[in-house]
Amino acid sequence: MTDTTRSFLNEQQIMIRDSARRVASEIIAPTAAERDLQSAWPHAELKSLADLGFLGMLVPEAYGGSGSSVLDFCLAQHEFASIDAGLATILHVHNFTALCIAEHGTEAQKRRYLPAMASGESIGAFLLTEPHAGSDTAALRASARRDGDHYVLNGTKQFISNGSEAGVGVAFAITDKTAGKRGATTFIIDPKAPGYAVTRIESKLGQHTAHTAQIALEDFRVPASERLGGEGDGYRTVMGGLSDGRIGIAFIAAGVARGALEAATRYAREREAYGGPLIKLQAVSFDLADMAAQVEVAWQYCLHAARLRDAGVDCIKEASIAKLFASEIAEKVCSDALQIHGGYGYLSDFPVERFLRDVRICKIYEGTSHIQKLIISRNLD
Repeated sequence: MTDTTRSFLNEQQIMIRDSARRVASEIIAPTAAERDLQSAWPHAELKSLADLGFLGMLVPEAYGGSGSSVLDFCLAQHEFASIDAGLATILHVHNFTALCIAEHGTEAQKRRYLPAMASGESIGAFLLTEPHAGSDTAALRASARRDGDHYVLNGTKQFISNGSEAGVGVAFAITDKTAGKRGATTFIIDPKAPGYAVTRIESKLGQHTAHTAQIALEDFRVPASERLGGEGDGYRTVMGGLSDGRIGIAFIAAGVARGALEAATRYAREREAYGGPLIKLQAVSFDLADMAAQVEVAWQYCLHAARLRDAGVDCIKEASIAKLFASEIAEKVCSDALQIHGGYGYLSDFPVERFLRDVRICKIYEGTSHIQKLIISRNLD
């Protein structure tokens, strides 16, 4: 296991990590495999996590949360992802949606939405991606037309995590088609209001417990008072949130990789072959050494990116490096972990096949690996 005490965590961060590790073991792990098989939303598990404060970590204390730093939250995510990446994704989207409202909302908006998000009464969703535009956020087409003291939204949103279960959403729409990036605006929306339709829940390779939906907004009316930020500020709001989100996904990827390494190490110590445990075979021990090195480097760089963010340092490049490296090595580590298990690794009896399926999306969501390379290249000194 990565010894995070050597990563210069403070006393509070060690407490958060250890608490999350216990929760992951006692609350998340017992149901993870069955939820994956059933594609079951983790109602009971989320209730327990909410009661323990994990759904309000990025909500300020004034609105019922703990006002944790991004790093503090990501330490918890890392532990949860080492057991169940799908549940970690649910928390990721929920908490960063809350952070978006906390950082850009009016006082009235924060008081209206954040307490229910912190308590878990209301799950958050971020409605950005569309069927024809994923990484290319400048090509989004969902529109918002002013109509008196309301806006009327129309468009289709695709791959929306938590979209079918959400109690509050942040939606990105175009208010001025002639203004380019300056023509986009974000809105806080109520998924229970007329005009919000879940048209499809996707069948996916992995992360089955994290439901991903297609959402149709059909003459969906939003009070002007629920505009998040100024008209035309949407692109700036979204891009800032994506940078934060990439750090979060990097921690999820690194967490899955750590879980796979731990599973492979256990199996190699317990499995007897050629007169002794597998780990005594040089080929296996060298594979585990490579995996451990990759996991450790990813972990340390994730910490670096999160610390820069919390210090208020511009870290667009570092966020992309963290996500790129962690997601790329995570897939390899999970694949190697499955290989060490041999034929058993291909069975659902062992968690490594789920880890491999779950981690693959980390190279795609919150910006693909190619997009991360593009961002890094544009921000070279």
